[in-house]
Amino acid sequence: MTAAAQRGTMGPLVGAIDQGTSSSRFLVFNANTAELLSHHQVELKQKFPKEGWVEQDASEILQSVYECMEKTCEKLKQLNIDIGNIKAIGISNQRETTVVWDKTTGKPLYDAIVWLDLRTQSTVDKLLEKIPGHDKSFFKSLTGGKDGGVHCTDVTNASRTLLFNIHSLDWDANLCNFFDIPIDILPTVRSSSEIYGLVKISPSLTSGALTGVPISGSLGDQSAALVGQMCFKDGQAKNTYGTGLFLLCNTGHKPALSEHGLLTTVAYQLGRDKPACYALEGSVAIGGALVRWLRDNLGIAKSANEIEMLAAEVGNSYGCCFVPAFSGLYAPYWEPTARGIICGLTQFTNKKHIAYAALEAVCFQTREILDAMNKDCGIPLSQLQVDGGMTNNKILMQLQADILCIPVVKTSMPETSALGAAMAAGAAEGVGVWSLNPDDLTAVTWERFEPQLDPKESECRYAKWKKAVKKSMGWVTSEPHTGGETSIFCSLPLGFFIMSNLLMLIGAKYISGTSK
Repeated sequence: MTAAAQRGTMGPLVGAIDQGTSSSRFLVFNANTAELLSHHQVELKQKFPKEGWVEQDASEILQSVYECMEKTCEKLKQLNIDIGNIKAIGISNQRETTVVWDKTTGKPLYDAIVWLDLRTQSTVDKLLEKIPGHDKSFFKSLTGGKDGGVHCTDVTNASRTLLFNIHSLDWDANLCNFFDIPIDILPTVRSSSEIYGLVKISPSLTSGALTGVPISGSLGDQSAALVGQMCFKDGQAKNTYGTGLFLLCNTGHKPALSEHGLLTTVAYQLGRDKPACYALEGSVAIGGALVRWLRDNLGIAKSANEIEMLAAEVGNSYGCCFVPAFSGLYAPYWEPTARGIICGLTQFTNKKHIAYAALEAVCFQTREILDAMNKDCGIPLSQLQVDGGMTNNKILMQLQADILCIPVVKTSMPETSALGAAMAAGAAEGVGVWSLNPDDLTAVTWERFEPQLDPKESECRYAKWKKAVKKSMGWVTSEPHTGGETSIFCSLPLGFFIMSNLLMLIGAKYISGTSK
């Protein structure tokens, strides 16, 4: 980083806001080399006011973004890097988290309801009583808020609302009528790479130098990671290890329907006149959040690194199985009645075995969605490209290769979501400082993990874990708790997420059948 600054050869720079479930970050890249020059991260608090409820302070999220921008700009000044060289800013954001803003005051009406939240009824009628918000409110705030801010979103985020027609790439009037949501309250849908508006920040701040810089890239975090991994060809796939686990496979310019519990989604549209690309996605609710749970809820370790060290000390779970279905099971089951279980315990079991079983659970969940992906695509992946914070855990990466029985390749740039947003921003028409031509893209270096476990042993462990998965199902019903407590199924995002995905699958098959 410092050496790059000393060379004095800084070309155009591109910033990226990476707003995730666990933290917010602002990162600055060299558009010529894709080198990360500086960044700042702020961890976010999550609220659990009732069982199954997950909330975040929407104002805190926004303020954390401003703080990250300010701190990163301060660091750039210390490195003698000219902030004025930042030519564009892209946004990568957590998807499906719900927040409603007052358009007059610019204030949130309630805490953001996180995509992991479980208070949804299992009936669509409950959805009709709520109006889903949009996680792209950064545009309105960063471009002026209530004072002339831009109210827009991009196709990748719009495609996650159950209100968007992924074929016409616009809000669907029939769906909006079905959910009784006026189209005119929804943001304008734009491509993932174009100038949406200009940054407005107080000139008294160091980051005030960013005022006037175009915001020109926007993708949901997993689509951004797909771009950052340079998965631009049909059949290329990546798995992100973040709060959850998200495996996406590029299916080209035509949506592909899954027969094995995966979702059809918009991957990206890199320009207003460019065709959209689509993807099949396998989503798992609990990935890195499991390590955080072990740290914060059980207190068996003080950091993610300590979890890795505990697992390394035993090198085996010795029959202990962990199914982290804290928010039900996502792909490929879509089973909201499941709950987390730890089973196979003996008097020999200790926290080290539980730590190892937790890492195994992450890998087994990836195995399930990869198996579904291989069945849908017809051509099994020969290797798995990975990114995200958990990929720094070498025990996990080796374990993943052993459980998948294929090589796992990790990019030297773990911040692929931010990189993808920066690439989209820098490549936008009117900015043009980042070429997406495959011949112009910077060569990526990889760390490769080869399978070392005997395939029979791998299959035996996987089969035992699948038994545990079955045991996790059917633990809760939609019946209300005694004592007047609200059922954990009486709110929005997870039920909305699961119901929307089921409806998407059913509707897609219906549409496919009527069009034959």
